[in-house]
Amino acid sequence: MQYALMFYAEPGMEAGLSEAEREAVQAEFLALADDPRRVGGARLQPVETATCVRVTGGRTLVTDGPFADTKEVLGGFAVVEAADLDEALEMAARIPAARFGGVVEVRPVVRR
Repeated sequence: MQYALMFYAEPGMEAGLSEAEREAVQAEFLALADDPRRVGGARLQPVETATCVRVTGGRTLVTDGPFADTKEVLGGFAVVEAADLDEALEMAARIPAARFGGVVEVRPVVRR
């Protein structure tokens, strides 16, 4: 079954880390990218680059910035193939954002 792992963290979470710690975090993300169970995903540009679109009453409203004004922002996502939820949760726990005050949301992907 496929699961989406969505990484939420405070912008600049890596700023307080030493160079060695930043390199270790980057290596952990690269390990996920190289995991054969990963079937897709991407790191996102900073939240300041977000644009939201809403259509109300036939009128399109475009606003700059993220959908929700929260402390943590969506920084990236991965789609993984896992035998079950437990395996997907094990993969999510290895994502640095989960250890640095953020969260990794895990959700099953709807297949057509």
